[in-house]
Amino acid sequence: MNAQRLTREVVTLDARQRKCVKRAIRETCRKRGWALLAINVRTNHVHIVVCINEDGSSRALNAFKANATRVMKADGCWTLAETPWVDKGSRRYLWNERSVERAIHYVLYGQGDDLPDFDQ
Repeated sequence: MNAQRLTREVVTLDARQRKCVKRAIRETCRKRGWALLAINVRTNHVHIVVCINEDGSSRALNAFKANATRVMKADGCWTLAETPWVDKGSRRYLWNERSVERAIHYVLYGQGDDLPDFDQ
């Protein structure tokens, strides 16, 4: 069903693009005063755990996507007019320390092996 809903080719981030996305997320957190607790940029999705003040939580996903696209374009590794990201995205609110710890562990260690930089 998801394949039928696609309106374009599936995006697979290469090593250079993944580095840009990671840099952009770190930059977004630094500029907005958010605490980045964990990040794992994969070839077809990104996981992050971030502590955001209540005012910024609803806009965070869009901020991360927009800045990541901007950084990739500035570095010349995203040349298409459309965004590489899907509409919406998954957000989970973590309400206690145990949930935060579990999310950090999942992001850092539950995604499989580290990705090699073959395209460098």
